Parts: sequence; C-alpha cells; structure tokens
Amino acid sequence: MSSMTEVSSLTGRLLVATPALADPNFDRAVVLLLDHDEEGSLGVVLNRPTPVDVADILEGWGDLAGAPGVVFQGGPVSLDSALGVAVIPGEEGLTPASRRRAAKGEPIGFRRVHGAIGLVDLETPPELLASALGSLRIFAGYSGWGPGQLEDELGEGAWYVVESEPGDVSSPDPERLWRAVLRRQRSDLAMVATYPDDPSLN
Repeated sequence: MSSMTEVSSLTGRLLVATPALADPNFDRAVVLLLDHDEEGSLGVVLNRPTPVDVADILEGWGDLAGAPGVVFQGGPVSLDSALGVAVIPGEEGLTPASRRRAAKGEPIGFRRVHGAIGLVDLETPPELLASALGSLRIFAGYSGWGPGQLEDELGEGAWYVVESEPGDVSSPDPERLWRAVLRRQRSDLAMVATYPDDPSLN
C-alpha cells in the first residue's frame, strides 16, 4: 500500500525537464501532472504556446482564456483533442453567487485535481463557469506515460519534481517558465536555471 501512496503523491506537481533530457518533445518543458497512479501518468506541458487563438477553435472559451489567449501544445499524444486546465480563486475573489456554489462543492464542469487547480469539461457551456474561474488555459494534446514509465525516467534523472503554484498554469510569460520555476527552488536546483540553452557552452 505504501508504494501506491508514493506513486499517487505526484499528482498536481511539476515535472521540470533536466538539461540531460534528450527528447526534443520535452526540451526545457514544464509539465503539470494531472493524474499519476499505478496505471500511469498524464500531464500537460505548460510552456509550449502555439500561434492558434483559443477563440478560433473553441467558441465561447476565448474570453475566459488567460493571456496569451492561445492554445498550448500539452504534449505529443492526441493533438486533435483539447483539455482545459483552470484555477479557481480563493473565496476572497468570488462573487457571492460563486461563493454559495463553492460551499456546495465544485462548480459545474470543473473537477479539482490539486489545490486550486482542476480540469474543465469543455462540453460545459462557458457561461456556467465564467464567474468561477480565475484563469483558464486550453491545451491541444497531452503528455502520457504507461505504468512505471515515468518512474523509470525519474530514476534516469530526466526530470526534477517540484511543487506547483496556481500561477504556473496561467503564466503570462510561458517561454520563461522553465527558468522561473527552477529559480524559485530553495536548493541547488536554482543554479540549473542559469544553464545556457546549448549545454555544450556550459
């Protein structure tokens, strides 16, 4: 049982690609793990914006997407599918109606993953969620690992595992997220943020 507890504990955390990770799909990637258990892992890359506006592919959701209001490439799997990840603000940011809904549980169409972060059912009419969401990001595709696969990659030193913050999902400067997440670590990891883009220059 203890191994299962250990496995499930990574949900909601960030995988930050190490400079040693050779897969170009994940070069300097910051992945938010949305699901992680003995059956495998699923997450989205937070720092791969595309040039495609959310409003161009998902009617009604463009106004709710945080800046930049574009679709992000969540990973190499199922690029034709869309995932919505949102942050529900603390009660101080809610309208009275939203506060009453929050007291009864999750907003309609929202499933909490970790802390204030959760998944949005994009089949839900956007107006039902508009007042509850603090920020929203739309991802095309996702990153997936089979049973034990992520653990193997962690053992090989491909990823750093760090705590996520709600602001990571909606970072207005996603291209700098890799360095920003590493820089805030209170350990030797903060030094990794200074690595040059070409490791051979180090």
